[in-house]
Amino acid sequence: MKRGLMAGAVLFALAGCATETGGITLFTPKPDSAEAALELYYNTIPDSALPKAPAGKPLPADDAVITKVLLGSCLDEEKGPSAAMMSLASEGADLFLMVGDNVYGDRDGRAYTNNQPDLDEVKESFADLAAREDFQKVRASVPMMVAWDDHDFGANDAGKEFPFRGLAERIHEVFWGLEDQDVGQWPGTYYARSFGPEGQRTQVIMLDTRFFRSGLTPTDEWGAQGKERYLPAPTGSMQDMLGAAQWTWLENQLQQPADIRLIASSIQVMPTTHGWEAWSTMPDERARLFNLIKKTDANGVVFLSGDRHTAFIYEEDGVLPYAANELTSSSLNVSFRDESDEVDSRQIGAGFAPENYGTVEIDWEARSLALKVKDNSGATVRENTVSFSEIGVN
Repeated sequence: MKRGLMAGAVLFALAGCATETGGITLFTPKPDSAEAALELYYNTIPDSALPKAPAGKPLPADDAVITKVLLGSCLDEEKGPSAAMMSLASEGADLFLMVGDNVYGDRDGRAYTNNQPDLDEVKESFADLAAREDFQKVRASVPMMVAWDDHDFGANDAGKEFPFRGLAERIHEVFWGLEDQDVGQWPGTYYARSFGPEGQRTQVIMLDTRFFRSGLTPTDEWGAQGKERYLPAPTGSMQDMLGAAQWTWLENQLQQPADIRLIASSIQVMPTTHGWEAWSTMPDERARLFNLIKKTDANGVVFLSGDRHTAFIYEEDGVLPYAANELTSSSLNVSFRDESDEVDSRQIGAGFAPENYGTVEIDWEARSLALKVKDNSGATVRENTVSFSEIGVN
């Protein structure tokens, strides 16, 4: 069991427990914080009491050449079958990246809830996901890598202040079968995998933008366009998106050899015109990410994201040594509108608001990749094709 980083004012009854062994009374050490008290309790919960996903296809072999990666987010486990999930299950892809809000475990119907320490609703939501026919079909058809976002983390828009994040992490890792892998040995849910030989190597980096994230700057005009929920923090605010350990890990990952690097962030990286959660709420951290890519000479970076209940494609010159590109895919079955009027100077075409999923299609022979948004029937509705040379790949 990894060292927990939780906070809360519950379960201190465990603090002064005494046990008798052979007539000798032994006192367990008194926890020095609410975090430690919670950890004592969470350590009593066996993995067998937590939900698990149905068995899935193993990840591609280390030397497998990747040509198609699927992307999706925002799946409400309480809704009926998802046409988008059924379509992507038939894509014949190498990987499916499910990048957050994989369940809605922090609300009962439409009402957001205050989860109790046991996170019963999160556990129930994952159990419901495991029982879905469309999810089972996806698990059987395509290997998966996963990130989490706020609704499978356990609290809307929450970060490191969420007192039960340690248990939320464990639920996530047990469900996805990650508890015995490298990611299961450190706080947070970030991990990376690489596939393919030299010259055709794809690195997939799954970031954790929840566990370590500082609080956001609230809006001064709730609901106003561009200021809907949050404002960009002032320069020098000392906010943190990834936490010190994850930043160091990411620097090391970006120095690993790769031709194409897919960096999955549950929240958007490039756009700056809206006031929802995004890297733009922490401009210093956004700049830090771009500067780290420059510092490490990491070629071939493409950002992948979810969260927004609308799909977008972005491209921008000037922030990286080559053209920066991002594909946002959202949502699998939680569409709020038919059209999007959001406009960002980086956008390639209009946002696509109906149910959707994304694909990254890599053509190693033509030396190009295509970022595509597909509707829930599998038809391509938005696309941007980028040559390898445009993203710094020789």
